[in-house]
Amino acid sequence: MAKYIFITGGVLSSVGKGVTTASIGLLIKSMGYSVTAIKIDPYLNVDAGTMSPYAHGEVFVTEDGGETDLDLGHYERFLDVNLSKKNNITTGQIYLSVITKERRGDYLGATVQIIPHITDEIKSRIREIARESGADVVLIEIGGTVGDIEGLPFLEAARQMRLEEGFRNTMFIHVALVPTLKTTGEQKTKPVQHSVQELRRIGIQPDMIVARCETPLNPEARRKIALYGNVPPEAVVSNHDVDTIYEVPLVLHSQGVDKYIAEKLGLEYREPDLTRWIDFVNRVKSSKKRVVIAMVGKYTHLKDSYMSIIEALKHSAAHFGTKPVLRWVEGTDIEQGKLSIEDALRGVEGAVILPGFGRRGTEGKIAAIKYLRESGIPTIGICFGLQLMVVEFSRNVIGWERANSTELDPNTPYPVVDLMESQRHIKGLGGTMRLGAKPIWLVKGTKAYEAYGGKDVVYERHRHRYYINTKYLDYFESSGFRVSGYSFEGDEVVIEIMELKGKHVYMGTQAHPEFKSRPLSPALLYLYFMKSILRT
Repeated sequence: MAKYIFITGGVLSSVGKGVTTASIGLLIKSMGYSVTAIKIDPYLNVDAGTMSPYAHGEVFVTEDGGETDLDLGHYERFLDVNLSKKNNITTGQIYLSVITKERRGDYLGATVQIIPHITDEIKSRIREIARESGADVVLIEIGGTVGDIEGLPFLEAARQMRLEEGFRNTMFIHVALVPTLKTTGEQKTKPVQHSVQELRRIGIQPDMIVARCETPLNPEARRKIALYGNVPPEAVVSNHDVDTIYEVPLVLHSQGVDKYIAEKLGLEYREPDLTRWIDFVNRVKSSKKRVVIAMVGKYTHLKDSYMSIIEALKHSAAHFGTKPVLRWVEGTDIEQGKLSIEDALRGVEGAVILPGFGRRGTEGKIAAIKYLRESGIPTIGICFGLQLMVVEFSRNVIGWERANSTELDPNTPYPVVDLMESQRHIKGLGGTMRLGAKPIWLVKGTKAYEAYGGKDVVYERHRHRYYINTKYLDYFESSGFRVSGYSFEGDEVVIEIMELKGKHVYMGTQAHPEFKSRPLSPALLYLYFMKSILRT
C-alpha cells in the first residue's frame, strides 16, 4: 500500500513548497524507497501550456508531452526520474472530467456536487498515479496558499484520504513563511500560527511544519510554532536560505526530517546514501572559477521563465568545477535602443539564445546573435533561439534582407522558418504543439555528434509549432551553416540541430535538452557548450 504525503503552503505563494517537496522526495528515495511526486495546481487552465511565462514561469515539458508546472522540473531533477503529464493535476482537468462524465450520463439521477463528485475525482487521480508508478511513497504538493477558495476542494480531498487510507499511510506537511522584522531582527511566528489555524479549521492537523525563513529558526520561534501549531518541537523544521537549492535536502536531513517521516508512516528507517549529492553540493559551493554567460531573451524580468536552462547551466558548470555568472540581456531593450549590443555583451564568455514566442524583442535578439556569431563567442540557441539564428544567418550571410519566420512576418519573401505542415490544420492552442520526447538522428563528424558521445540517435523533448524550412537547406549548407541533427514528423523532415562550421561552438537546437538535465547527470549539449567556453 502506498504512503501519501501532502505538502501545503501558508502565508504566501512561491514560499518554496516545490523545492521542499523535491528535497523530501530525495531523502526518502535515498533511503531505498521508490517515490513519485504530484503537483496540484488549483487554476482552471487544463495545463500550463497557454499561460504567459510572466504569469507562471516556464512551462516544463514531460517525456510524454505534458505542458506542466515548473515544479515538476524540480521533482525530476532531485528524484532523477521521468514523470508523466498525469503528475500535474489542475482544477481545469478535474472539472472537465466530471462535466464530461455528467454529460455522458455516468451520474444519471444524481445531483453533481463538489462533494462527493469533485473530491472523488481528485482522489481517483492521485490513487491512479500511485498505482501506475508503483511508488512506495507519493508526494502531493497542493499549490497556492491555505485559505485560497480555489484550493478548498483539494484540501477536502486530502482530508478525506487521511480517513480512508489511515493515519499510518498519510502525512501532512505544512510549509509557511516566518518573516524577520528588519527593525528588530525578530522572527515572527504569528503568520504561521494563523496559517495552521486555517488548516485546522477545514479539518487538517499538520504532522510537520516547515518554517521558511532567512536565517536558521531560533529556539523561541520553534517553541512557539510547536505550541500553537500543535506539533512536537522535533516536528518543526527550519528551512532557511542557503547558497543553492540543492543544499536543502542536506539541511532537512541534518534536522532528522527523514527519520521523523519514516516513524510517522511506519517505514523502516535506513540512513540515506547522500554521498554523490553531497559531493555535487560541495562542488557547487566551492567553485572559485566563474564563467560569464549572456542569457539573451524576452522574458528576462522573470528568471523563472528559464528555470530549466538556468539549472542545466549550473549542472554542467559544476561538472567542470566552475560557476556560471548569468548576464541577462533583454531583447526588447536592444530593439528600443535602451541598451547597446556592445554594453550588453562586452566581456561575456558564452551566450544562450533563449526560447520564446511572438514578435516583441526579436529584432534585438537578432542583432545580438549577429554580434555573437561575428565575435566567435561560443553560443547555443534553444528552440526559438535556433530559429532566430537561422533568420540572422539568412539576412547577414546569405543576403536575404527580409528573411524571417512566418510567425513574425507572414509576408516575408524568404520564409526560412515556417509553420509545420502537421500544424496547419490544427484548431485550438492548448496541448496542440509538437510536444514531448522525439528521436533525433545525429550526423557523424559534427559537433553535435561529438557532444552526444558518438550516439547515432538521441531523444530530447520538444515544444514548438514552427521549424526550419527545408526548402532553403542547400543555401544554409553551402554557406557554412550545416544540419547536424534531424528527425521526422509524419512525412516531414524536421531540422533539429544546426551548427556553424569552424572551431568555436555556434549551435542551435529545436529541442529543449535542459528538461532532462540532472545535477548528477548534466544534459550533454550543455556540457559540451560549457566545455567549449572553458577551452576558449
